[in-house]
Amino acid sequence: MVVAPPQRHAVSRTDPIPETDAPTDRPVERLDARDLPPPEPLRQSLERLAELDDDVVLLQTNDRVPQHLFPKLEERGYRHDTVETDDGVVTAIWRD
Repeated sequence: MVVAPPQRHAVSRTDPIPETDAPTDRPVERLDARDLPPPEPLRQSLERLAELDDDVVLLQTNDRVPQHLFPKLEERGYRHDTVETDDGVVTAIWRD
């Protein structure tokens, strides 16, 4: 199965959620994974999601696109959208 890379958009604002498909009316948790070596961003994102209520949007900030995380999210029923910001690559993760 070939997975297309996520679409990314450059965002210079501090709140990237409006630039993604993520709901804007939900609580937000943040995970800064920029300084974590692989596979820690993936592991910590999945662990954090397991602890969060389904109405919370997780924003993961990374220094690269977390491409290995995307199939894991989809297997677990999460949606995601990624944007580039001045601070790094931000992936919004949520459930419908």
